[in-house]
Amino acid sequence: MITGINHINIAVRDIDRSFAFYKDVLGFMPLCKSEGSAYFLAGKPDEPECLWFSLDLDRQKMRKPSPCNSHIAFSVAPEDFEAMSARILASGASIFKENTSPGESLYFLDPDGHKLEIHAGTWQERIAFRKKSPGNWKNVEWFV
Repeated sequence: MITGINHINIAVRDIDRSFAFYKDVLGFMPLCKSEGSAYFLAGKPDEPECLWFSLDLDRQKMRKPSPCNSHIAFSVAPEDFEAMSARILASGASIFKENTSPGESLYFLDPDGHKLEIHAGTWQERIAFRKKSPGNWKNVEWFV
């Protein structure tokens, strides 16, 4: 049985550039870095929701930005949302869509075009909102 996400690994064109973005802009804690990879922790190391996040050099140059809405969303405390958003925008990161979901979100691209989000909210809040206001969701079958 799956118990959670073990780690997320993404392909990048330039380890140094991506390392700086994830360390300096997003504030990930670096664990190690080599010419072909880097490991970080996103969150507090002693908390269960801390995420192991890694970069892997795309030596075959296969990385292409995805045209769909697939993305990685990172949690941000509501009181930190504005400051974190400002830091991301100041880095020159591009916005790939406007937030239309409940809760504060910023949807942006990393230096390789990976779609990322910072979100100040929980799945419980999102489900509760959608139950009250399903919007364009049709034929919803609720399990919680």
